[in-house]
Amino acid sequence: MSAPNGNSESYDHASKMEASSGNTEQLERLQTAGGHVDDRSQPSLPVVHRRFANPAPLGLLSFATGIFLISIYGVQVRGVATPNVLVGVLIFFGGVCQFISGIMEFVSGNTFGATVFPSYGAFNLSYAMIYLPGSGILAAYTDKTTGELNDQFANALAMYLWAWFILTVIFTVAAMRSSWVLFGDLFVLCIVLMLLACGYMLNNTSLEKAGSGLGFVVAFLSYWAGCAGLFANGITPINLPVFSMYTET
Repeated sequence: MSAPNGNSESYDHASKMEASSGNTEQLERLQTAGGHVDDRSQPSLPVVHRRFANPAPLGLLSFATGIFLISIYGVQVRGVATPNVLVGVLIFFGGVCQFISGIMEFVSGNTFGATVFPSYGAFNLSYAMIYLPGSGILAAYTDKTTGELNDQFANALAMYLWAWFILTVIFTVAAMRSSWVLFGDLFVLCIVLMLLACGYMLNNTSLEKAGSGLGFVVAFLSYWAGCAGLFANGITPINLPVFSMYTET
């Protein structure tokens, strides 16, 4: 093709500039505003194309910390059986932070994360409410003459745990195409809730201790999944495998 007005050199230069500009625009689409690679992967959770920071590590790590502390007091490490010191952690870290993570997952279009994180955030908040004197929950099950908890409290707590067991089973099914780490995490959590519920219903401390002990496995897998997302994408030289259950097409 001949250049206009016979100025082939100027025309070639203009063509190169136009091509370079097009390539630059394409490259900019692959980068964030700060010049970083626009990586939208999300280790340990279903693949979601995102342009925001990955909120999953916050949700997973806050969940892991809450379960870890609940398990510690459940097995009475160092002889401590009164779990009231958990209240602050469960409200602010396990509750508020998981709600924030869930809202960000909602914004980024991840239905799974937007459902699971606020749900377990509500679990932490509701569990903490039991030990808040102002809530009146423990007072409602306390015998005024002896000051001891009556038999209804254990059964009521068991029903509370059965409700969360049902929800966790639903979440476990929803995680069947995510990663083996996350799926195993929720699967073991189902067993933990079942053991605790049965222990409270049957007044069997062995089942209660077994459920609390198995809670450490849930905490470990949650920490693993959270660190996999936090350490990924070149932030650290450590890349934790999560063993994906899906294949990208």
